[in-house]
Amino acid sequence: MAGFPQVRADHKAIAARVEPGARVLDVGCGDGALLDLLKRERGVKVGGLEISSELAGVALARGLSVIQGDADSDLEVFPDDGFDVAILSQAIQQMRRPAHVLRELARIAPDVIVSFRNYGLWTRRLSLIRSGRMPGPGWAQAENILQPITALDMIELADSLNLTTVAMAPVRGGVVGAFRKSGLARLNWGADEVILHLRRA
Repeated sequence: MAGFPQVRADHKAIAARVEPGARVLDVGCGDGALLDLLKRERGVKVGGLEISSELAGVALARGLSVIQGDADSDLEVFPDDGFDVAILSQAIQQMRRPAHVLRELARIAPDVIVSFRNYGLWTRRLSLIRSGRMPGPGWAQAENILQPITALDMIELADSLNLTTVAMAPVRGGVVGAFRKSGLARLNWGADEVILHLRRA
């Protein structure tokens, strides 16, 4: 769409996991880029939740059904099984209550797709060893809050919430690898970002 940034590779990979015509909720939807892609290419019924009024306004300008709200406290307004798929793309590390948010998403939809920056990546481990500091934005900068989680952390959290890992895919240099059902150790060590497709048991 003219005037909007090019579609991200991880958004394309996530969209490919969604069945045509599904009901999709994108939490932390930003400017609505992923929802717009899903609506155009998968024919899904979309809804979004975004904490930033400015970004929510951009999404509304795209003609998308988006409301302003905080995932840490406002997901209760969505009914049980109100959607087929809930998406949390590059947003869970900004949540104050990630376990609560993930539990709520699994209540709202049987399938949950989560993508996040992986701090298990070997170069980030090496950077921590060498510098003694967490890689990435300065921890004291409130606007850059980013919880340093790994792929292993996320899958263990999902397991504790009775969510099954259907498939996982690495993102390296903006390129998304193939989705697989196994290979967590390699993924945790080598992926810059990770996409997890989870399902309520």
